[in-house]
Amino acid sequence: MKKYSTLGELLMEYRRINMMSQIDLATLFDVDIRTILRWEKNETLLKPEKEKLLADITFIPYQVIRNLNAPVAIPTYYDFDLRKYSLSSISKDLPDADWIKDKIDKTTDRIRSINTDVDIDYIIRFTNLQNNNQKATSKELIRAASNMLPELNIIVSDTSGNYAGHCVYLPLSLETYEKIKRREIKEKQLNVGDLVNYKHQKTPVFYCHSITADCNENFFFIIGAVLKFFRDTPLKNYIYALLTSRYDSYDMSKQLGVKLIWEDKEAKEKQKMIAAPRLYEGNFYNFLK
Repeated sequence: MKKYSTLGELLMEYRRINMMSQIDLATLFDVDIRTILRWEKNETLLKPEKEKLLADITFIPYQVIRNLNAPVAIPTYYDFDLRKYSLSSISKDLPDADWIKDKIDKTTDRIRSINTDVDIDYIIRFTNLQNNNQKATSKELIRAASNMLPELNIIVSDTSGNYAGHCVYLPLSLETYEKIKRREIKEKQLNVGDLVNYKHQKTPVFYCHSITADCNENFFFIIGAVLKFFRDTPLKNYIYALLTSRYDSYDMSKQLGVKLIWEDKEAKEKQKMIAAPRLYEGNFYNFLK
């Protein structure tokens, strides 16, 4: 994560990453370039109604913008690749899995099942941020998975009601999952017909498409809901699988007890990714007992 002390720093970094000119950003905001210049030089603050617009345009978490768009800005650490922020350098890493397990029953009313097209648009927007061309971005697939498995297809909002994170799980048959495992097909080739009712499967596969949150507090609520589902399920023979290219999840995967099946280093080089796509597999029996 990089520390940002002003909104101007954040805006200039956003433009650099996305190869945008000040004119490009001004066009998106429907303002003149002088307004962008004043924002970047921290000569003026955004009006409150522009904060939400900036979050929508840039996909930067609303809270990051609020922190920096203030007479006395709150310095904030932010990672554009992960879409995650922190208020200090010591709290930016993912929390320890055992710490989460001990507090698994704590929840929030800011979590709900994915149920709108807007929800799915946010999910796809985040997926595209990952620069991993193996990931599925089908609206129909995510919508169907959400209808079939609402307990694990959830979205979390911040205290202002803005999108703050999600998790998406695809209920797959063992046969379909084995094709991904053997690399005969890619995740992006999955379609609605590949989804199954996990309750009717001898060995159901809960395939994690994505799990993310804009800060550790919201991540705690997301992963806590997932682990609570597996703790309370009567299933005794399930497989948990995850294809991820996040560089911050190595330790969490080890702590949860899932094993690495394969790592696509070639894709990392070709797509200039920070971390290689990795397929993990396992269950949470030992971790949750």
